[in-house]
Amino acid sequence: MRPHGGCGLGRGRSCPFSNERTTMKVGFIGLGTMGQGMALNLCRAGYDLVVHDLNRSSGAPLEEAGATWADSVADLADSADVVFTSLPGPVEMRQIGLGDDGLLGALKSGSTWFDLTTNSPTVVREVHATCREHGVELFDAPVSGGPKGARSGKLAIYVGGDREAFDRLGSVLDAIGDQILYVGEIGAGNTAKLVHNCASMIIRSGIAEVFTMGVKAGVEPAALWHALRQGAIGRARTFDRVGDRYLQEAFDPPSFALALANKDLRLALELADQLDVPMRAARLVREDFKEALERGWGNRDSQTPLLLQNQRAGVKIKLSADEVQAVLDRG
Repeated sequence: MRPHGGCGLGRGRSCPFSNERTTMKVGFIGLGTMGQGMALNLCRAGYDLVVHDLNRSSGAPLEEAGATWADSVADLADSADVVFTSLPGPVEMRQIGLGDDGLLGALKSGSTWFDLTTNSPTVVREVHATCREHGVELFDAPVSGGPKGARSGKLAIYVGGDREAFDRLGSVLDAIGDQILYVGEIGAGNTAKLVHNCASMIIRSGIAEVFTMGVKAGVEPAALWHALRQGAIGRARTFDRVGDRYLQEAFDPPSFALALANKDLRLALELADQLDVPMRAARLVREDFKEALERGWGNRDSQTPLLLQNQRAGVKIKLSADEVQAVLDRG
């Protein structure tokens, strides 16, 4: 994979859409914690933006930035040349696309749809086939970088779809991400995203397991974390992502909700089943996710299941934000 050499807004490269932004109508559906930041960046890049969400109040910041509100998916699709969707999962994406008053009933032939949802590759391929019948070019383009990256534009975007169409149309993605990565044919974007997220969940659970061992053996948490960060694996910054949540027991409000992370892990395991790939470590992680959900932690951060390991080991780990920063400042 390599970064796409497209628009590069703000990075000194020319954009084939630079003269079209005021005439090309861009639609954005799904203004949650991720979608709102990405939509705002499209607005700031100069695109003529129309937005829609189930929650009417979510559109207020976009309207203040110059976007237009659409009362329905069909109204948005009827006026848009390019549509972005950022949705909870496969069910919502299929409904928005193929349901009554959905996108495909109103999009013009020749339109483009970028689905930013972390989705099922199988569902994406099914919807893509229907899009082709309507003359609509669908790309699966899930993003990685969290709400902070969505706001700042520092997102990796994994793109699956027709390569020739991507080379023609993909530059619009540079308004919302800094790593635009063409992965392969339709469905490949979500395959890459599911592999990425599944690895993240397995690695974090492994970190929690060995961390409780070290703390129970008598090593102070901050000292242990610093020591791990300076080892061969730690220098790749493998351990850094547990500092802001797990080590501080700071799970509310979530950066990435457990319920959504569980959906991603489920999709990864479904894909593995389809391919007859054994996933023993991931299935153990899924058991912890299920237990955490049963405890009512679905709206807490996706690192919350790591607390289960602490409880099983009989270990209390809680650093302050200042203690975490002090370790980071040590290098």
